[in-house]
Amino acid sequence: MGGDVRYARWDGVGRPFQLVTDPDSAHGELGDGAVLVAVELATVCGSDLHTVAGHRPAPTPTILGHEQVGRVVATGAGTSVRPGDRVVWSVTVSCGQCARCTRGLEQKCLRLRKFGHEPITAAWTLSGGFATHAVLPPGTTIVPVPDDLPDAVAAPASCATATVAAVLDAVPPVAGRRVLITGAGLLGVTAAAFAASAGAEVTVCDPDPARRLLAGRFGAAHTVTPDALPTGVDVAFELSGSAAAVAGCLAALDVGGHAVLAGSVSPGPSVPLDPERLVRHLLTVTGVHNYRPHHLTRAVEFLAGHHHRFPFADLVGDQHALADIEQAFKAAHAPVLRQALNPQH
Repeated sequence: MGGDVRYARWDGVGRPFQLVTDPDSAHGELGDGAVLVAVELATVCGSDLHTVAGHRPAPTPTILGHEQVGRVVATGAGTSVRPGDRVVWSVTVSCGQCARCTRGLEQKCLRLRKFGHEPITAAWTLSGGFATHAVLPPGTTIVPVPDDLPDAVAAPASCATATVAAVLDAVPPVAGRRVLITGAGLLGVTAAAFAASAGAEVTVCDPDPARRLLAGRFGAAHTVTPDALPTGVDVAFELSGSAAAVAGCLAALDVGGHAVLAGSVSPGPSVPLDPERLVRHLLTVTGVHNYRPHHLTRAVEFLAGHHHRFPFADLVGDQHALADIEQAFKAAHAPVLRQALNPQH
């Protein structure tokens, strides 16, 4: 398998990561439809930071990390990939048979499991990206990655890029439309690139001047502060999680406008909603959380076709060895939008 199997075990808030060497953790797990992957690069997502800080619950002990790219090492029977394939894989593992899966809501499967969010068990130990290897059970969406797509660009496809693909899919085509994006984190600048490439006129709002400048490099025609939101927009994507930004997106919509809320993934204050305006202005408000299988395929296609135009590689900072995961988490609070772990080092 190309070396020992190691992972960074997280035991709970306030406790340091523990580096565990466990050669047996990849054996006995690879049943029909399962895939063993050597993780080549994993990025630290904002939700990983929130988990470690105690802002969101998580089972322990666990292996965090759900944005990664790797090479297939071995497969069970009936898989669509082969050893040597370079791949990314979905955050979610769905059964494909329950009422939600058959309705096209695989990301809300009644028996859902999620990479980087599961307790370590004998049945599924290698369930997170902060490890040398990951086991992908049946029900995981696995997408091949072109060899010329840099690791730092490919890894976030499993979370941020695929989520943005789902956000764009929730509205009619944006070509020729006025699009407002609130939040210029990785989701926001990726959404700007998607929308600008589709022919939209994109305005990005963020209180941070450095992030507004970054949004301009990803296709934003206009950047504004929260106190200068435009009005009369056709589509608003709320990707910051701020309640004030949610209210601002709703207020900015023109007649027939669509708002997609994808940033509000933690509890927060309620936002007033004027039902008369919603009715009379023919407004549509949609929530997006995670994504369906085809959105990950779309994410990889978009990155492969546009990473030379937009500086996605610049969004990921230094590469840290797995043993230096504490340093990576501390550095992730810096202005760079993602830090990276190279578990093979």
